[in-house]
Amino acid sequence: MATVRTRPDPRKLSDDELELFRAFHLMRRGFDRTLDAQLQHDDGISISELEVLMALTRAPGRRLRVRDLVDATGWEKSRVSHQVSRMTGRGFVERQECAEDRRATWIHLTGDGRRVVVRALPKHSATIRRILFDALSPEQQDELLGIARTMNAAITAEDCAPPDDCDD
Repeated sequence: MATVRTRPDPRKLSDDELELFRAFHLMRRGFDRTLDAQLQHDDGISISELEVLMALTRAPGRRLRVRDLVDATGWEKSRVSHQVSRMTGRGFVERQECAEDRRATWIHLTGDGRRVVVRALPKHSATIRRILFDALSPEQQDELLGIARTMNAAITAEDCAPPDDCDD
C-alpha cells in the first residue's frame, strides 16, 4: 500500500522550487556581474579588488593582517594571498611586517588604493541604487532585508553544523 508523503523529498526540488532557485541564482549572479562590469568599465578594477580596498579603508590605520582580511572578505586564505599579490603589483596595497607577530603580515592601503576607492564609490553606489533600490518599492526592500537576514542565519547555521552522514 502506498503511503502519503508528509514532507517533500529533501534530495529533489519541485518545479516551483527549481523556478525560484533559478530566478534567485540568475539575480545573484547578474547583480555581481553588473557591479563588476561597471567597476571594470569606469575604474579599471574588479569587484574583488574593491572588496579588499573597502575592508582596508574601514580598518584602523587602513591596514589589516591577512587573517583579518580573510575574515572580512569570507574568502579562503589562498584567494586573499593571490588577490593581495595582484593588488600589490598594481600599487593599491603593500605588505608590511608585523612587529607584534613575526608570522603575520600587515596589508596596508596605499595612497593609490585610497584614490581608487574615492574615485570608484560614487559610480558604484549609483549602480547599486539603480539595480537594487530604484527597482524595489520600500515594502519590497523591507521584505528582501528580512529574507536576506533569514538566509544569512541559515547559511551561518549550515557552516556551523556537523556534516550529515545520514543517507535516509
